[in-house]
Amino acid sequence: MRSIAIIKKEDGRHGRFVARIDGIDAFAELTFTRRGPALISVDHTEAPDALRGTGATAALVDYLISDARESGFRIIPICPYVRARYIKHPEWQDVMTVAPGETPAIVKGCEP
Repeated sequence: MRSIAIIKKEDGRHGRFVARIDGIDAFAELTFTRRGPALISVDHTEAPDALRGTGATAALVDYLISDARESGFRIIPICPYVRARYIKHPEWQDVMTVAPGETPAIVKGCEP
């Protein structure tokens, strides 16, 4: 199994986690929006065909969860892929804004 390298990039309110695998000229990404000082929404996760089945997108979500715990922010899981993984990992509830299986909503007051 190849090693997956993940980096976090932020530009103001918006950011993304990017996963690359040595030897594959492609990347997977998970995009997010900062909704407050300790709150983000995870908006979208995408991987090109070259990375399908490599575990890159799952690694992005795992990295996100670790970063949330280490940095002290909570996650609004808008992205369907993240919500699907969350159902399989209810132990992530400590960093999520909804219970597993709940559909989150961006409500007034979440915007910075």
